[in-house]
Amino acid sequence: MADENTENTEEAVDVTADETTEAAAATEETTEAAAVATEEQPEGPPADLSPSQRRQWYRQRQGATAKPQRTPEERARERAETRKAKAAARRRRRLQERERKTEKGEGTPPAEHEPGRVQIRQGVVSSAKGDKTIIVRIDAQKRHPKYHKIVRSSSKLQAHDEHNEAGEGDTVRVQSSRPMSKTKRWRLAEIVERAK
Repeated sequence: MADENTENTEEAVDVTADETTEAAAATEETTEAAAVATEEQPEGPPADLSPSQRRQWYRQRQGATAKPQRTPEERARERAETRKAKAAARRRRRLQERERKTEKGEGTPPAEHEPGRVQIRQGVVSSAKGDKTIIVRIDAQKRHPKYHKIVRSSSKLQAHDEHNEAGEGDTVRVQSSRPMSKTKRWRLAEIVERAK
């Protein structure tokens, strides 16, 4: 009797061992099949997840490491540090831009406004219809300080032409003078180039 019981238990142990190896093999096959299935077609998150749970689900899929939980004070301190660092970087960049501007010497030099100094402008005569008066258009172009686009502008001024020498389209130089009328404060200095 005892021998029969031991044989039955040995057979039972062999059967259970065979079953466990088969079960392990089956589970390996199913996990491999599941891995292949996920590689073939990526699944989206379950539909019943909230937005925050859905973000967490995507982060876990990407393999990103989760940040440790922080208190609001720690987050505020971190945010303040990053803002200080960005402000310092902005300050450095702006200083470099200012230094570059002054080094290159771009643009028109500052006007010298001394009492008694004659100002000279060069422009094109847009109208010479009036007697002893010409209208001179002065074109100016300069680069916008922020957007770096070239901005063109023009101004017109009336100048005194004593002998009616200048004609329309001539390039002339005018210089400042005493007020000769309500709008005339310039006079013709020289004709640089005649109109063709």
